[in-house]
Amino acid sequence: MSFQNLKRNKDQISKLIQAAEATGGGEKKSYADDRIWKPTVDKAGNGYAVFRFLPSMEGQELPWVRYWDHGFKGPTGLWYIENSLTSIGQTDPVGELNSRLWNTGIESDKEKARAQKRRLHYVTNILVLQDSANPDAEGKVFLYKFGKKIFDKIMDVMQPQFADEQPINPFDFWEGANFKLKIRNVEGYRNYDKSEFDKPAALYDADETRLETVYDSMHKLDEFVDPSNYKTYDELKAKLQKVLGENTDSLGEMPMRQQAQMNEPVVSPMATANVESVDTLVKEEKEEDDTMSYFAKLAQEG
Repeated sequence: MSFQNLKRNKDQISKLIQAAEATGGGEKKSYADDRIWKPTVDKAGNGYAVFRFLPSMEGQELPWVRYWDHGFKGPTGLWYIENSLTSIGQTDPVGELNSRLWNTGIESDKEKARAQKRRLHYVTNILVLQDSANPDAEGKVFLYKFGKKIFDKIMDVMQPQFADEQPINPFDFWEGANFKLKIRNVEGYRNYDKSEFDKPAALYDADETRLETVYDSMHKLDEFVDPSNYKTYDELKAKLQKVLGENTDSLGEMPMRQQAQMNEPVVSPMATANVESVDTLVKEEKEEDDTMSYFAKLAQEG
């Protein structure tokens, strides 16, 4: 859509909420990408910046995309850092391996599956308003990658839980709100709990000339969900086997004796526990996939 169409047909907050309960993307580059903004932290691990989430571009159903990747070190000392084919609805060799490992019910196998679990990322356009650590970025449009913690902050304002709170579409030029990113170091990890949205206000006081300049500076998100930017299943499997130093087809297989015991009609407490553990993993994966399905349904209805 054009900028003028954007103003007339702003993203409906109800559509974004529904979509957010279900979304996707993927990216293949390993080199530094100057389109991507990253917050800077001081020696203590603290950081602060203010930016505005930006709306959907023409041809986009949503103002963000989502993708998964894997990042872990194998016993060979090599690293496996690759995007997951599940981001584009395909079977991924790490996901297959993790399912087999988890289904053995052996705690050491489940620990391996946890260490190799896929990681969720979102990508959207932002306008950096304040970044004292990198003032050259101020007033410019960037891509921004973030995780579930910040996505939950977005959902909290789009779908508030209390009667005295009004829904906010943070991606809206006119009725959105600036986001104050506050980073702390908590037990060695970056913590975003203090981050919050400011009061709703039009960006640049609704100056349409400036808003259109921002809109025209936005980056397309298609590449993050473009299958051509993903390695094939066979390529990823070969990389996985190299990192693990063994044939992944045999990993996660139960010894014959254990398989025979599991085929017996008597259901032991251990077998019941194993089923519950598998259900936990499946439920966790399903919750993420349900969000994607929900967004797809919204797109069709729109």
